[in-house]
Amino acid sequence: MSDISLFMIHGMWGGAWHWDNYRDYFQPKGYRCRIPTLRHHDILPGEKPNPALGTTSLLDYLEDLQLEICSLKEKPVILGHSMGGLLAQMLASRNLARALVLLTPAAPAGISSLRLSVIKGFLSIQTQWGFWKKPVRQTFREASCTLLHNLPPAEQKKVYARSGYESGLAATQIGYWFLDRRHTTRIDENQVKCPVLIIAGGQDRMTPVSVVRKIYKKYKNVSVYREFDHHSHWLLSEPGWDGVAEFIAEWLEETLISN
Repeated sequence: MSDISLFMIHGMWGGAWHWDNYRDYFQPKGYRCRIPTLRHHDILPGEKPNPALGTTSLLDYLEDLQLEICSLKEKPVILGHSMGGLLAQMLASRNLARALVLLTPAAPAGISSLRLSVIKGFLSIQTQWGFWKKPVRQTFREASCTLLHNLPPAEQKKVYARSGYESGLAATQIGYWFLDRRHTTRIDENQVKCPVLIIAGGQDRMTPVSVVRKIYKKYKNVSVYREFDHHSHWLLSEPGWDGVAEFIAEWLEETLISN
């Protein structure tokens, strides 16, 4: 396993800390873990965001991630959660992944994710004029209802306090891809040729199972799909997260090491 690098990409409002459990799980198994923090996300809890974050594009994130991957000695296995899962798909379409693990991933252009639960999760953001060019953040109520509802209340407050802001432009490029003249999130599935593992949470209110199933169908020629019925969007650290990590480790063993 010493020749396998795991490149982990966090989602909205986060940082490398999203992957703390996974780093601690996989490093003792011999994997090398590389966990970047997306552009303008390196602020302390409670700090005001860099104003430039609001107009940071997914393509800016992608450029930074591609440069970091190209500095590695070999192609990594790319793990992406939520928005990080969409960025992982974009990187794989550029032939930058040895394999792909998508955990409750955001959907690319062509797959609508505007469900009622998703709209509720972004309601305070979408009712701000000009949100598409501002740093944005969920309220605690929104986060607890759509992201963190499987965590104990005290843990919900802890995670939310550590969370930061996200790019209003990036959020718009994901949610309103049909208005994006640059087609930022359009992905040619034929260019994703590496093995893909796609994981959904049965209680996910941010990227519902119905959306993740469509992502699986997009890559069905190279992908394996698994639903974890008792998990939500925050399956990186909610109770039972290690069962998901164990399944990923077994898939990696079967897909990359045994063959």
